[in-house]
Amino acid sequence: MTTHPRTAAARTPVQQAALLVGAVFLLVGILGFIPGITTDYDTLKFAEHHSEAKLLGLFQVSVLHNIVHLLFGLAGVTMARAASTARPFLIGGGAVYLILWIYGLIIDHDSAANFVPVNTADNWLHFVLGVGMIALGVLLTRGSGRPTGR
Repeated sequence: MTTHPRTAAARTPVQQAALLVGAVFLLVGILGFIPGITTDYDTLKFAEHHSEAKLLGLFQVSVLHNIVHLLFGLAGVTMARAASTARPFLIGGGAVYLILWIYGLIIDHDSAANFVPVNTADNWLHFVLGVGMIALGVLLTRGSGRPTGR
């Protein structure tokens, strides 16, 4: 019996998308801990709106925010191993980001409710991520029936 290592060519489009999204989240989580790439790094807090550190000088981050990115990225890379889990990662993760977008719109950014923390740039990035991830999960499996368990 011959075994073949899994290659990028053996992945379905939805698996490739989940892998890419997961890898980007891992990268973002790592970059959030690098001074210079994250501005005002000396103000980085664990989990509160007083963290003024900003990834790329734009997106407000905290230690918790970076850890969430790392965990979300790990989930994406892991779930990309099979089409049957890649699709739920993209659609479910997209739904989570749309909920986070709505949450970021309704809370007072200067209150304790902004514990992640988020700012306006984060909010609109969450919207784009939510819509984009759901679109990938739906469009890349449309017409293919149920995703395969590869």
